[in-house]
Amino acid sequence: MPSRTTLLFLALCAIWGTTWIGIKAGVEAVPPLLFAGTRFTAAGLLLLGFAAWREGLPRLAWRDLPRLAATSLLMITLCYAALFWGVAHVDSGTAAVLEMSLTPIALMAFALWLREENFDRRRFGALLLGMAGLTILFGPTAVRNWSAAAGEGAAWRLAGAAAVSWAAVAYGWGSVVARPLLRLYSSTVVAGSTTLFGGLLLLAASLAGEPGAIRALAGQWGAAAWAGWLFLVLFGSLIGYTIYMTLLREIGATRAGTYAFVSPIIAVLLGMICFGEQVRLLDLLGMAVMLAGAGLAMAEPKARLKPATN
Repeated sequence: MPSRTTLLFLALCAIWGTTWIGIKAGVEAVPPLLFAGTRFTAAGLLLLGFAAWREGLPRLAWRDLPRLAATSLLMITLCYAALFWGVAHVDSGTAAVLEMSLTPIALMAFALWLREENFDRRRFGALLLGMAGLTILFGPTAVRNWSAAAGEGAAWRLAGAAAVSWAAVAYGWGSVVARPLLRLYSSTVVAGSTTLFGGLLLLAASLAGEPGAIRALAGQWGAAAWAGWLFLVLFGSLIGYTIYMTLLREIGATRAGTYAFVSPIIAVLLGMICFGEQVRLLDLLGMAVMLAGAGLAMAEPKARLKPATN
């Protein structure tokens, strides 16, 4: 029977593999930063309200507030602001390769740098497998789209690629910075605090400079956008983000971050089922390699047998 950790990991992959539907429905009708800011702010309020009902009012020590602020800024504000801006300037294939491959690398790099984890050759091999699978799955599309648009807005595409790359780095950095907080507070409190603070900053940035943001506050988004927003609040943030925080505490950033090798597979399969998108043999190969990488990362190392003594 799968362990609790494995079940949580699979649930996270399934949830975050479907959130792209809600994001796509939302950003087509609502300014992206406003959509993300309202989503995270609402999720943070609900999570903290649930934590207060279950555990009592959360009391955060003053000495932990700088770390909490850094986590919120990195994982929510700087990550999603850069990601949404970058995706607007590069094709989805390039964005997927950059963000999904760099996130696990950033998680491992910062975990080693901040001494939250030790180097593990097996997990490093798993990251290489996952990145290879991502390249097989999304690489041809990214190269084809990049070549087709060569010379047309190349500077903006490079800037967009850099923004998507930074989003992955910010998310990985924030995830590792958050782990000491998870030893002191529940996953619900940490998830609620970071989504609330980060969401408010996103919302402020949107209202300060995003075109159409103030007008969109009237809420005339349409049924599809509101359905996507509600799905992202309830599943993407309330459930998914809390599960991710739990995995960060229990298995570390490197292993938790391998969701990035499974969630894209779910997204591709949903595209095939819901929108009739074609899946080629090469795509299936890429998915198989990505699953192998995730499986290697999540597998518990076998205990070494002690030599028999006479």
